Amino acid sequence: MAGRPLTPSQLIAILLLALLVTSHAGGIAVYWGQNTGEATLFATCASRKYQFVILAFVSQFGQGRAPQLDLSGHCDASSGGCSDLSDDIRSCQRRGVKVLLSIGGGVGKYGLSSAADARLVAAYLWNSYLGGTSSSRPLGDAVLDGIDFDIELGSAKFWDNLARDLKDMGKSGNKAVLLSAAPQCPFPDEWDGAAINTGLFDYVWVQFYNNPECQFSSGRKAFLDAWKQWESVPAGKIFLGLPASKSAAGTGFVPAAQLSQVLPLIKGYSSAIKSHV
Repeated sequence: MAGRPLTPSQLIAILLLALLVTSHAGGIAVYWGQNTGEATLFATCASRKYQFVILAFVSQFGQGRAPQLDLSGHCDASSGGCSDLSDDIRSCQRRGVKVLLSIGGGVGKYGLSSAADARLVAAYLWNSYLGGTSSSRPLGDAVLDGIDFDIELGSAKFWDNLARDLKDMGKSGNKAVLLSAAPQCPFPDEWDGAAINTGLFDYVWVQFYNNPECQFSSGRKAFLDAWKQWESVPAGKIFLGLPASKSAAGTGFVPAAQLSQVLPLIKGYSSAIKSHV
């Protein structure tokens, strides 16, 4: 795809603008963890700007690799230095902010070789970050709300298996696991498409940037054609993903003054209002 992944330092600046089902209010999500210049996790949630904070990324896993959490903008997980984030995570959750962990990203070594491999990765995520138990929990004893699929590399196979396994483990462990995905706006997404089609994803934040064929700057028709395809997928809520600043993406930045032109276009579709807005 044109203009594929953002670098990790750019990804943290992405704001995902949502029109929610009941309130029609704006919900904003932010990727956090790669930028040394961003606020602490506690301060990010205390700002009350965000409904979702996505810790990014577990950038190495699967196919026999030792899983690796990279929050290099803030702490060194390999030495146990990220366990102190537990208190911040719980503070976010007390404020009503959902805290998810993103796997994948534009830079990393990851992939799934089989359904059995997907099951192993799901077990690792469940025990290390979610409702399970492990002697090694990189973020300490805080229990995250879910997992974000930001798959941009390697094979497209077995991500649907991973989604099913995570949901099943949540049911068995009596701790619901939220699932989100960050596909590119060309439809369907090369990597996340099959997983999203399972109908198990609570949130899908579609990246309408670095893809000139469907971003708003390419014209109203191209943008709306892509949006109408995405709002038809079987997910809980569909979000419009935009860069927070011009420097955060190669293309697709929408100045604040133009957002008043973009959001009404989405809100005006009855099918979007019915299922996602």
